[in-house]
Amino acid sequence: MRNPRIVLAAMAALLLVAASPLFAADAASDDIMLRALREEMERSKAQLKMDGVAAPYYIEYRVTAIEQFEADAVFGALRTQQRQSGRLLRVVVRIGDYKQDSFFSVGEGMADLVALDDDIFAIRHRIWLATDRAYKSAGEALTAKQAALKQFKVDDPVDDFARAPATQLIEPLARLSSADYTPWLRLIEDASSRFRADEKLETAESGLRFEAENRYFVNSEGTVSRTGSMRYYVNIQGATQAPDGMLLQRSYGDLAADFDKLPSHDKFLAKGDQIFATLRQLRDAPLVDEDYRGPVLFSNDAGATVVSELVQPNLLGRKPPLGQNARTTSRWSSSWKGRVLPDFINVFDDPTLSRLGDHPLFGNYDIDDEGVKAQRVSLIEKGTLVGFLIGRQPIRDFPASNGHGRAGAGGVPSPQPGNLILQSTDPVPEAELKNKLLTLCRQRELPYCLYVETMGPRLGPRLLYKIWAKDGHEELVRGGVFGDLDVRSLRSNLIAAGTEPATEDRTEPVMFSVASPALLFDELEVKRSEATKQKLPVYPPPPLTHNRE
Repeated sequence: MRNPRIVLAAMAALLLVAASPLFAADAASDDIMLRALREEMERSKAQLKMDGVAAPYYIEYRVTAIEQFEADAVFGALRTQQRQSGRLLRVVVRIGDYKQDSFFSVGEGMADLVALDDDIFAIRHRIWLATDRAYKSAGEALTAKQAALKQFKVDDPVDDFARAPATQLIEPLARLSSADYTPWLRLIEDASSRFRADEKLETAESGLRFEAENRYFVNSEGTVSRTGSMRYYVNIQGATQAPDGMLLQRSYGDLAADFDKLPSHDKFLAKGDQIFATLRQLRDAPLVDEDYRGPVLFSNDAGATVVSELVQPNLLGRKPPLGQNARTTSRWSSSWKGRVLPDFINVFDDPTLSRLGDHPLFGNYDIDDEGVKAQRVSLIEKGTLVGFLIGRQPIRDFPASNGHGRAGAGGVPSPQPGNLILQSTDPVPEAELKNKLLTLCRQRELPYCLYVETMGPRLGPRLLYKIWAKDGHEELVRGGVFGDLDVRSLRSNLIAAGTEPATEDRTEPVMFSVASPALLFDELEVKRSEATKQKLPVYPPPPLTHNRE
C-alpha cells in the first residue's frame, strides 16, 4: 500500500507549481490571440461589404481556448489519460439593425477551430474565412426571415438585439500546470481499487479533470475582454444490482477553483468508502411500497437538485420562435408578476459571488459571452415572479440584457444561470424540519413518512428513507419514483425550508451553481418504479488473484 504521507507531499509540491505567479501575469500586449481578433475586427469593419447586401451593423468574435488533462481508473487500474487543448472560434455577423436583423437560421454565426500556435497570420486567416462565411449567411438569413415574418401577426413585437455599453476587461491568463500528475493518478487508482473484492459490484470508477479556460470576446461596439478560469474536478462512482436485477448507482464529485481546495487523499478515499457502503446497503434494502402519498422531506442536497430541475429552467428568458406572441419559452412565460412559489421563498441569481457562506460557487464570471457585465438579478420575491435571466435577445417587457447571455465553447449564447440561490424568509432549522415531518405523519395516522437524502437523474431519489412515526427510526428503501413532483407541487405543497444551503454544480450547457436549503412538502406521491430490471450476470466475475499452475 502506498504511503499517504508521500502522496500528500507530492501533491503539495504540485500545488506550489500551479499557484506560482508565473502562471497568472501575462501582459495583454503580448497576447497574439487578442491582437489577431482586434486587427481582424478593424479590417472587417472597414472592408466587409458585398454588392447587393447591406454592410453589417454588428460583428462579434469569440474564442474559447481550453487546456485539459483527464484520466480515469477502474477497479484500481488506470484506464485512460490524455492531455488536450484547442481554440474554438465563433463569429457572428448581423445585417439590418437592432430592431430587426439577420440572426435567424443560418445567420446565427459560424464556428471554426483556430491554430494552437501563436501564429498571427494562421489565426487571422481562419477569422477572415469564418467572417466571410458568416456575412454571406447573414444575407441569406435576413431575406428568409423577412419572408417568414409576412406570414405572422405579432401583437407586441420586440427588438431582435439589445444595445449594450462597450466594456474593457483584461484578466490574467489561466494556464494548466505542466507538473507531474502522478500523485493524482495514484489517488483515483486507490479510490477505485478499494472494493475489488466485492464480486457483486459491477462498476467502481474514479476520474479527474483539470481544466484551464480562457475566453476572448471582441465586438464592433468596442467591447474587448479576456477572462481566465481554472477548474479541478475529482469523482468516484459505482454501480451494482439488487437481487431482483434493479440497477443501483451512487456517485460523488469534488470541484475546486484551486488545487489546494480539493479534498486530501484520505478525505477523498473516506468519501468513496461512504459511496460504496451505501451501494451495499441499497442492494440489500427492501423495495419502496407500491404507493405512498404524504409528507416528504428533501435534504438540502436533494433540494438543490429539485431547484436545478424545476425552478432554474423556468427562469430563462429565451425569445420564442419567430411569430409567437409568448413572452418566453418556459412554463412561467405568462406568470410574470404572479405567484409561482410559496410566499416565504426568494430566488436570485448572482454571478459576481464566488462563495455562499462556507460553500464555493462555480457559476461566477465578470462578463458574459455577449460582452455584458455580470450582475445580480432578483427573480422571485416572496413567491412572486419578478424577473427572468436575459441575454441580448430581448423578450417582451425585458428590453435589455442583465448579463446572463452565456454559451459553451463555440455555441450560440442564450440566457443561462450563474449562481442561482433559493432562500426562505422564514427558515426552519433542519432538526425542527424532521420533527415537523414526524408531526405531520402522526397527525395523519401514517405509519411512516419519507426523507430524501440524495437525488439522481430525472428527479429520481437515490437515497430514500422511511422515517417511522412510532419511534423516528430510519429505514433505507429503493425503487421509488415521484408521481407529482413538478412546478405545481412546488407552488402548492412546499410548506417549509431549512436554514443551511447545499450547492449543486452543473456543467451543461455552461458551468453554473444552484443553492437550496432542505425542503419540506406537505404531500407528494411516491410510487414503485416500473423500469425494466436488468438480468443479473449469468456467471461470477474473474478471481481477484491469479493462481499459476
